Amino acid sequence: QVQVTESGGGSVQAGASLRLSCTVSRRTASNNGIGWFRQAPGKEREFVAGIDWRGGNPYSTDSVKGRFTISRDNGANTVYLQMNSLKPEDTAIYYCAVALRNTWSTLSSQYRYWGQGTQVTVSA
Repeated sequence: QVQVTESGGGSVQAGASLRLSCTVSRRTASNNGIGWFRQAPGKEREFVAGIDWRGGNPYSTDSVKGRFTISRDNGANTVYLQMNSLKPEDTAIYYCAVALRNTWSTLSSQYRYWGQGTQVTVSA
């Protein structure tokens, strides 16, 4: 069983930065793509960023591009989401997930293991 744990969320003001961490319990998960999703109140879960198993092909959606950066440290079984210039619309629960394959996907159905999420709240 693979356990996924997110950390680093919090309450900040607009323009601030946060770095989320996603730690995966099993080293073999370093062979899998990782995705970050978020879900705001009353909205569906949306894909935010993804990275392939070797740290290649990092991707972030247009709504966060230039502000959020995804990276991974396979030696530490950890993936990071650096979030800069945060906006109130970034407020959501952020989830990390381990993909079924060695690449990321924008589809939540392509992820097998999910964390419990970490809350990010950005005030104006």
